[in-house]
Amino acid sequence: MLSNEFSFELITQDEKARLGKIKTSRGVIDTPAFMPVGTQGTIKGIFTDDILKTKTQIILGNTYHLLLRPGIQTLDKFNGLHNYMNWKKPILTDSGGYQIMSLSKFNKIDLKIGAIFTSHIDGKKIILSPEKSIQVQKSINSDIIMVLDECPKLTKNKKTLARAINVSTNWAKRCKTEFGNNKSKGLFGIAQGGLYKDLRIESIEKLIEIDFNGYAMGGLAVGEKQNDMFKILSETTGYLPKYKPRYLMGVGTPADILGAVKEGIDMFDCVLPTRSGRTGLAFTWTGKINLKNSKFQNDKSPLDDSCDIRDLNKYSKSYLNHLIKSNEMMASMLISLHNIYFYQQFMREIRKNIKNGTFSSFYKKYINMFD
Repeated sequence: MLSNEFSFELITQDEKARLGKIKTSRGVIDTPAFMPVGTQGTIKGIFTDDILKTKTQIILGNTYHLLLRPGIQTLDKFNGLHNYMNWKKPILTDSGGYQIMSLSKFNKIDLKIGAIFTSHIDGKKIILSPEKSIQVQKSINSDIIMVLDECPKLTKNKKTLARAINVSTNWAKRCKTEFGNNKSKGLFGIAQGGLYKDLRIESIEKLIEIDFNGYAMGGLAVGEKQNDMFKILSETTGYLPKYKPRYLMGVGTPADILGAVKEGIDMFDCVLPTRSGRTGLAFTWTGKINLKNSKFQNDKSPLDDSCDIRDLNKYSKSYLNHLIKSNEMMASMLISLHNIYFYQQFMREIRKNIKNGTFSSFYKKYINMFD
C-alpha cells in the first residue's frame, strides 16, 4: 500500500552498508538505489516502458533544463512531468545547482537573488533563485526535491569552499521556507566542503539544524580521484542522520557505487549507463566491454543471456559491433538499455548481499572489475 507521507525505513546494516526503503505516494524505492538520469524528461534512447522493465523504481529530472524546455506552463498543463513523459513512479529533481558549475560561463551568483543565467539556448535572462527552484520542482511535481546549492569546481581553496557552504546554507533555508509543510514529498539538503573533513562536517551540521527529509553529498564526482572521494565519505557520512536517506550526487561507475555503499550511501544517479551506451561501451558481470573492438566481429554471444527486454539476449555482440560500425542508432538504444538493466541488476545484488551479511565479499569480488 502506498504511503501518502514521505518516509525512510532503515531495515538493516552490514557494517556501514545500509539496506532501506524510501516510501512515497508514487511507490517504494529500495535502497541502495540507482536513478537513471532523464535530464530533459527522457532517459536518452530508451522507451519509458522499457525503463520500467529494468525494475527501475525512480528516475531523475533536471530543474534548470526543464525550466527552459518545455517550461513550467506546459508542465502545469500536464500536472507535472509524470504525466508528460508517461512515467508513473517517483521522480527526483536536481535543483539546478550543478548547472551553476557546469554552465558557469553562462551565469553569475547574486547572494541576495540566486543564480542569474544567460540561457545557453536563446540568450534570455533566467533568474534561478532558491524560491524559483522549488517552484519549478513543484511544477514538475517531483517526489523528491533538492535545495538549490552552489556546487564549486574541484579546488583546494578552503575560502572558496567555505563561501560555497555559506551560500548553500542560506539558500537551503530559503528553499525550506518555500517548500512549506508538504509531508507527501521529500526535501533534501546538499552538503558541500570539497575534500576537507572539517568543512563537510560544518556543512552537514548546518543542514541538520534546518532539518530535511534526506541529505545529499554534493561537490563530489567533479574530477577528484576515486580514493579521495571514498576517503571523505568514510570520514563524514557518519555525521549524517542515521534514519534519513543519504544521496551521493552524480555517481557513478559500478565501482564508485560499491565504494560509496560501503561508506553508508543510499542513493545514486549518473548519466554513465546511457552515455556509455552511445559510445559502444557496455557494463557486464565480467567488466566493461568496448563493443567497437574488432575482436567482437564474430562473437555470437549476447551481452546477457538473462535479459529478454526487447529480446536483448537474442542480439549477439557481433551484431552490436556491426551496428556501431555502421553508425546505426539502434546500437546506442540497445546498449543503453542493457546498461540500465545491468545497473539495476547490480543494485539488486548489492541489496541482497547487505541483507545476507555478505556485502564485504561482494565488494571485494567486484570493486576492481570495472577499472
